[in-house]
Amino acid sequence: MNPKSIKIIDYSYKLLDKKIAKYPLPNREESKLLVYKDGTISEKKFNQISEVVPSDSLLVVNNTKVIQARMYFWKETGAKIEIFCLNPVEPADYELAFSKKNNCQWKCIVGNLKKWKNNILTKIVIIDNAEYQINASRVGEEGNSQIVEFSWEADITFGEILENSGNTPIPPYLNRESEKSDIKTYQTVYSKHKGSVAAPTAGLHFTDAVFQSLKAKNIDIAKLTLHVGAGTFKPVKSEKIGEHEMHTEQFFVDKKTLNQLIANIGKITSVGTTSMRTLESLYWLGVKIYNNNLESSELSKKFGTLKVSQWEVYNLPQNIDTKTAFLSLLKHLEAKNVDFLEASTQIIIAKGYEFKVVNNLITNFHQPQSTLLLLVSAFIGDDWKKVYNYALENDFRFLSYGDSSFLKLSNSTLRN
Repeated sequence: MNPKSIKIIDYSYKLLDKKIAKYPLPNREESKLLVYKDGTISEKKFNQISEVVPSDSLLVVNNTKVIQARMYFWKETGAKIEIFCLNPVEPADYELAFSKKNNCQWKCIVGNLKKWKNNILTKIVIIDNAEYQINASRVGEEGNSQIVEFSWEADITFGEILENSGNTPIPPYLNRESEKSDIKTYQTVYSKHKGSVAAPTAGLHFTDAVFQSLKAKNIDIAKLTLHVGAGTFKPVKSEKIGEHEMHTEQFFVDKKTLNQLIANIGKITSVGTTSMRTLESLYWLGVKIYNNNLESSELSKKFGTLKVSQWEVYNLPQNIDTKTAFLSLLKHLEAKNVDFLEASTQIIIAKGYEFKVVNNLITNFHQPQSTLLLLVSAFIGDDWKKVYNYALENDFRFLSYGDSSFLKLSNSTLRN
């Protein structure tokens, strides 16, 4: 079928506010786990996930780290201005942006924008008992976002400023202000690389004890990094999916992970939709590199920054297997003499998509009429309705702080 013709109204279900988990459970591994395999549904606790993931297989996690992305400034009139940092502009590299001193520019969403004219906003930040003045000024626009320059005269980094004065960017559907507890609970235990403004929530259920149980079954862990943007909450407002513009997210995958993937083709479990979008995008990047048969320098000229756009995967040739695609990526990295792949993806996975990499998916329960629900439906077909009805009728908790599910690819068309 043509995924562009999909009507978003067909991916609706009634989600009452009482079904939305406003806070996580005290023990994250005690969340409920819905298990879907071969059309049947069963129920476990998340700390039993090692009983569900196949032995001698690979589990892939997204080790991005949520930043304290929301900053509040107050004008002399008392008006509150919220500045929500989305991604760095100058410098554009995340690590450089967080380590920058004196000034930096970020793409931001600004709340109460009409109250912020052209004046400079200031606030006092306390770091190690010392006070520092931080300035914010608007220097440009990009779509519905603002380019904001932050400046300060002190030997501190922007990362330190965010950590000490920012707020956890919990999802808007929680309908509450962030609290101190969210700093820890809205973060995976394996988070490492700063850059996300939303957590890869499928990973919130894991604990060190859970990883030990997986290790005991010879389940290897691979790590990749996709910085989750605010676009993950972007509602689908168009009647048909073909008219919806998918958000773009940056990701990083190193040689070690690529080799782990090659060694485990056919037995890969993705933790979350962000990991899945990255894994499936890797295949298509390999296809593009293989079919152009270009050296690294020529690839850069042809493609610029490697990217998978929204719809191109439905039209690209599928003339190589997954292993060949991944080997093409490794060859590309070796030609560039770098240890990791940096790319971006705008891929939209919907009914009609043929999965190339992922065999099983661990994921939470998503909002009605969302691109995340479209992805789930592509993975298990119309049985998504059966899964969600079961969850609704059996007191599962929904959305970011809610319960989890393990989904096995239905009617596998996975090409190895």
